[in-house]
Amino acid sequence: MQKLNINLDKNKKIFFASDFHLGVPNKKESLSREIKIIRWLRTVEKDAAAIFLVGDLFDFWFEYDYVVPKGFIRFLSKLAEFSDKGIPIYIFHGNHDMWMFNYLETEIGATIFSEPIQLKINDKILFVGHGDGLGPGDYTFKALRKVFKNKIAQWLFKWTHPDIGIRFAKKWSSRSRINNTVESQEINKEKEWLFLYSQKLEFKQHFDFYVFGHRHLPLILEINNFSTYINLGEWLNSNSFGIFDGKSFNIDYFESNPH
Repeated sequence: MQKLNINLDKNKKIFFASDFHLGVPNKKESLSREIKIIRWLRTVEKDAAAIFLVGDLFDFWFEYDYVVPKGFIRFLSKLAEFSDKGIPIYIFHGNHDMWMFNYLETEIGATIFSEPIQLKINDKILFVGHGDGLGPGDYTFKALRKVFKNKIAQWLFKWTHPDIGIRFAKKWSSRSRINNTVESQEINKEKEWLFLYSQKLEFKQHFDFYVFGHRHLPLILEINNFSTYINLGEWLNSNSFGIFDGKSFNIDYFESNPH
């Protein structure tokens, strides 16, 4: 597991968000969401020591050697601006955008993670990842994920003309999207598979916080007296994000009321 250490000043915070799904359901709504995300980034800029974007930023993303999907210029420009100002940007592969390679690292100075990492911030240790493919069950998706992560499969897809490949992939992506709202704050921990994964991992290695996206449910669930499961939610409905100040981790909402 890759490790990252950050020394956080007492007057700074680290912000986490995931599941923007830029590109859906249509250009107009995606652009409105993109502009909202940029407004959020502007509000956190003065306090941010780093930004962690924990997967599925785009509803589909594939980097050919000389082609990337159209759009998202405003969003990517804002991230580049953060990077130019010395605010690190960390981006995780999600199940919709696992085909990020080196374009965003080269163009905007982001650091890309393809697997969960161990993040140490001062004296707290966090386990951070998108969350796809973890926990019990969902064996069909796990098998498909292995295919999509396979280097030979990626190489073969790369030789499909972008107009065909991207159109096909967007249709496939729309079939697997979880476009749900938070149905209830009463969550059954025994059925929350990322919570169960965190609980099992905690027996082997201690983490103060387990931070995921993927589930589209803003959640803070206690694993034990010393460890907490966090899900960051999404931006299709709730506009939720995480804030870590070096000691506590909280979920907040941008321009929306979760209740």
